[in-house]
Amino acid sequence: MSALEINNIRKTYGDVETLKGIDIALESGEFLVLLGSSGCGKSTLLNIVAGLAEATSGDVRIGGRSVLGVHPKDRDIAMVFQSYALYPNLTVHRNIGFGLEMRKVPAEERDRAVRDAAKLLQIESLLERKPGQLSGGQRQRVAIGRALVRKPEVFLFDEPLSNLDAKLRMEMRTELKRLHQMLKTTVVYVTHDQIEAMTLATRIAVMRDGRIEQLGTPSEIYDRPATLYVATFVGAPSMNLLSVTARGDVLQIDGSATVLPIPPGLETKPGDGKRLIAGIRPEAFGPGSSGHAIEATCEVAELTGPELVVTALAGTQRIMACLPPRTLLENGQPLTLSYAVEAIHIFDGESGLRLN
Repeated sequence: MSALEINNIRKTYGDVETLKGIDIALESGEFLVLLGSSGCGKSTLLNIVAGLAEATSGDVRIGGRSVLGVHPKDRDIAMVFQSYALYPNLTVHRNIGFGLEMRKVPAEERDRAVRDAAKLLQIESLLERKPGQLSGGQRQRVAIGRALVRKPEVFLFDEPLSNLDAKLRMEMRTELKRLHQMLKTTVVYVTHDQIEAMTLATRIAVMRDGRIEQLGTPSEIYDRPATLYVATFVGAPSMNLLSVTARGDVLQIDGSATVLPIPPGLETKPGDGKRLIAGIRPEAFGPGSSGHAIEATCEVAELTGPELVVTALAGTQRIMACLPPRTLLENGQPLTLSYAVEAIHIFDGESGLRLN
């Protein structure tokens, strides 16, 4: 039995359809990330699961039980918000235990649950402070602690790290990963940050315009993006997309004399003149001409520390490559970028669907 089932969920506001038939089955202990840009419907879907919004049609089942029409407090879920939502006049101890207090849980049992959660989150020394005396990362730990003591069937996280600076986000990602590995809890997590999705999820649902573009493990999403949108949304820098035309056994890069081999996996060989999109990730390139290569001209070289990010022109098309940090390049310098044929992703130019 799935811990969470989302069956053909649709949501409309007047004539606008925000969710267009979402289907997901989540097993116990999975960490699902709903990933997408603003307005794609991911927070609306989370709110429907939480009971904060009503679906126009479809069903949500938690632990095999339909929860449509069930009050949020009776759904066996706990939610962590972007804004922390802590009571400023209560101590950390009371903030974490407030839900248990409202449920008339005995004081001794409540105190034990709060201290156990605080120990897991490494905030035992903060229990007598108030939220105004805490940093952003500490407040988020308190909000997570309040959810932990509920011991729900499903945890819901609505962009919980977006208010933190880059260093704190990285620390809290590690903390969330550690907690999930320890507790084996079922989690639905909303974010627009692909790094959070790739590092935290057991499965990712990439959403766009109220639909799921692709549902899969992080490696499936990254290695075999199902559509052009997924290919460009996941990965930093994003995948290079080159307009190509089929010419016999090769793919001619438009605006360039360079050709690409047809990669393995195409069900049918494209006919001459067929317009396609070839994708190659920047990190798939290497310097030099070993194997297959693209001739280009360096435009900009940016040293990030661990790598040199190069923007170059291949004919009239711009590409990016992540090269070793000590690669010596100057603007305007000719550049040969090698790659493996397996690194080529082929997409239909009209539908945007993956072909290989």
